[in-house]
Amino acid sequence: MTLYQQMRKGTTTVVILSLLAAEGRPMYGYEIIKELEARSRGFFQFKEGLIYPRLHEMERQGLLRSEWRGQEGRRQRKFYVLTEQGRRQLEREVQSWRAFAENMNVLLGVETSP
Repeated sequence: MTLYQQMRKGTTTVVILSLLAAEGRPMYGYEIIKELEARSRGFFQFKEGLIYPRLHEMERQGLLRSEWRGQEGRRQRKFYVLTEQGRRQLEREVQSWRAFAENMNVLLGVETSP
């Protein structure tokens, strides 16, 4: 597994939460995958085998809720929306990410300590 794959896998929860918060609307799984790839300008590839299990786990954790939508007799899609618990988790994860990135940049010599 490459460094990028490891980093992407470790940040899947926060990027999904961030996307749903930014969009402010329910989104279905494939739409989430495509939007994450678009926002990364194609740098990251998000496979269904990574995203769908994570969405289901986040729903079990209470970070997301879902509902099936679609016309009767046509394809149904499961849409996900951020819960209040998910918003609080996003805030915590973003704070942790900022601290991590800031300290990693200092360690790498990319920036100096404040």
